Amino acid sequence: MIQRFIELGEGYSDLYELIETAKANRHRLMHLMAIHTKIADKEVSSLVVVLMPTNPGGFQALYVCREGIPNPHVLKNKRFDLFAELAAELDKTIIEFDAKPSSIFPEKELYYQHLIGILRLNHYIPPLQ
Repeated sequence: MIQRFIELGEGYSDLYELIETAKANRHRLMHLMAIHTKIADKEVSSLVVVLMPTNPGGFQALYVCREGIPNPHVLKNKRFDLFAELAAELDKTIIEFDAKPSSIFPEKELYYQHLIGILRLNHYIPPLQ
């Protein structure tokens, strides 16, 4: 199985694409997630749409708007509210957790591998088979 983060942007206009991706794939939607972190002195969040693996093919897409949305527990904002409305519409609970910022990794791919490890360990996504 291949599990890959697909970065759409930082959560400005690309947030609407993330929302539409979840709606269009509601039959494959596994999770909606908010990953909170701190970059410099800013509390930010990444929003993630996790789809079930394809069958056949075994490809699992994790669409992400990376670290561009204010953490809603620190600063209430409309962008996170839109994501919360999506969760209500699709009858999903937003899974929230804290993680290290991508800026501490020398390559973005290493950051995403770190997150995939966290998601596997917590049984949010399936292990490699």
